[in-house]
Amino acid sequence: MSILFVLTSHETFGDTGRETGLWLEEFLVPYYSFVDAGLPVRLSSPKGGNVPVDPASVDALKDSPLYKRYKSDPILAERMNGTAKLSTVSASDISALVYPGGHGPLWDLRDNPHSVALIESFISSGKPVATICHAGCALLDARKSDGRPLVEGVQVTAFSDSEEAAVGLEKAVPYLVETDMKALGAVYSKSGDWESHVVVSGSLITGQNPASSLGVAEAVIKRLKA
Repeated sequence: MSILFVLTSHETFGDTGRETGLWLEEFLVPYYSFVDAGLPVRLSSPKGGNVPVDPASVDALKDSPLYKRYKSDPILAERMNGTAKLSTVSASDISALVYPGGHGPLWDLRDNPHSVALIESFISSGKPVATICHAGCALLDARKSDGRPLVEGVQVTAFSDSEEAAVGLEKAVPYLVETDMKALGAVYSKSGDWESHVVVSGSLITGQNPASSLGVAEAVIKRLKA
């Protein structure tokens, strides 16, 4: 049994000049939840190698015990500098997929063919797939066995349009995840801005925002131990 994190390789926020990448809390919370539960963890990304971290996500965490644990963890630092290239990953030895967010995934995980194929394979075989926040975009191009959108008629959540507007980036992002989920026929739900909200639909587990990271991790663990 192993859990594969699928992380972004994308580090530039369109043409805004600002840096983006992985939102650190959405990775660290489930990562350490799995490690502390004794579950083997692997890291991957579209390009392999180093994973870019959004500087704003560091600022949001830098005074927390979670960040201190991260900064004093040489094993994790090595892992984040040497992720496996997603195209080399075999689904056969993975028990669950977890996609942390950040704005980076909007550019490189929605239409990544290896990611889409993994998600479709896992959902069809009943293995858990979890997305947090913006990483819900990874579900948008996936399809059911009959060719319909994977999220059509399925209860899901992801970073809300109102949260994107609250951070002033609704016009800077290439698309809005909530809007596109609804356009594909998803049964989208949300809680208040920045409040935890986790939706479990069969083997699909989705979280709305950073505050939902722990709930997503707990749902994955529960599913794997069922």
